[in-house]
Amino acid sequence: MTKDRGGDVRLSGISKTYGSFTAVEPLDLTVPQGSFFALLGASGCGKTTTLRMIAGLEEPTSGTVSLGDQDVTRLPPYKRPVNTVFQSYALFPHLDIFENVAFGLRRRGIKSVKKQVEEMLDLVQLGEQARKKPHQLSGGQQQRVAVARALINHPKVLLLDEPLGALDLKLRRQMQLELKRIQTEVGITFIHVTHDQEEAMTMADTVAVMNAGRVEQLGSPADLYENPQTTFVANFLGTSNLIEAEVDTHSGDEIVLTAGGGKLTLPQARCSAPTTTGGKVVVGVRPEKITLTHADDAGDIPEGRNRITGKIADTSFIGVSTQYVIDSPVCPEFEVYAQNIDRDTRLAPGAEVVLHWSPAHTFGLDAAQSLLAGTVGSAGVETAEPEAGVTVR
Repeated sequence: MTKDRGGDVRLSGISKTYGSFTAVEPLDLTVPQGSFFALLGASGCGKTTTLRMIAGLEEPTSGTVSLGDQDVTRLPPYKRPVNTVFQSYALFPHLDIFENVAFGLRRRGIKSVKKQVEEMLDLVQLGEQARKKPHQLSGGQQQRVAVARALINHPKVLLLDEPLGALDLKLRRQMQLELKRIQTEVGITFIHVTHDQEEAMTMADTVAVMNAGRVEQLGSPADLYENPQTTFVANFLGTSNLIEAEVDTHSGDEIVLTAGGGKLTLPQARCSAPTTTGGKVVVGVRPEKITLTHADDAGDIPEGRNRITGKIADTSFIGVSTQYVIDSPVCPEFEVYAQNIDRDTRLAPGAEVVLHWSPAHTFGLDAAQSLLAGTVGSAGVETAEPEAGVTVR
């Protein structure tokens, strides 16, 4: 049975300019009804401006905002079936928690609010705090009050603008799980703006990675991480080692590349770049996908794995893993993350090593775009030249 899509949020050709500055390039985006959707990007990428256009707090320069079949582009915020939770929470300090949550109902003239407020406080697990004032609650509890106050009005869409930014790391992680639980229980659409990659990947069903006013890539957290399409996405969601390589031959569903005098294998299906023989491709691999072997044991490495040689330049012990920086002919700062299980004590600065990984964990990116983005051949490409005219469905 086809699910009713009457509550989808649809942005059609929406853009926002301020004088000569373009905050959001013309954008087509559909947020499915009932999903937890994240707009992820660095400061200034256009994600908050996009959220504010959905809320009605910013008027689009062009395009339309629709909720289901209703065009809400020209409706004021209070006439839209959406509510927003901001980082500041904006609770009323003189009202207790019960009355903060009841405020929206009372404003609409509803007399009997007790049952609805109690149910909403139970949803956010604050039933026993009903008669406390906001200053008597922790930051995480205040955040849940703000969510309850927004949800009690039964919006079709809840907009979350960096709602966890003021919390400490441990509490932020707890609240990530809490917000996901609440969204799953109420089943309404959540659109969440954040610059925190872990936050987006923990909570969202779908993530739109924004850069310079455009959507670089959209997909599930796992797909974005495992199959980045641009250098910006490859490095904004975690860390990637990027190597410039040349297409040597094609073998079935695999591409054989040359880099630093050696051969690397790349699955054709994991390459978003042209693969003409002699052409350039940027090869990427995540640090945790790589195994580090001392050069003396190189003969024990199984056949068929991608491998490069190098020397350990630096190590950092971070508890669950050790981070290695390797000086290699193909990448002067190749990063490797290895779990601290039976660590080889020979793997210390100055040691000659072989880095090897499964070809299936390799991805390929457009070299021309990557070279525009920054320095290829290191693990830290900071920015990417975004693709023009991204349309997301």
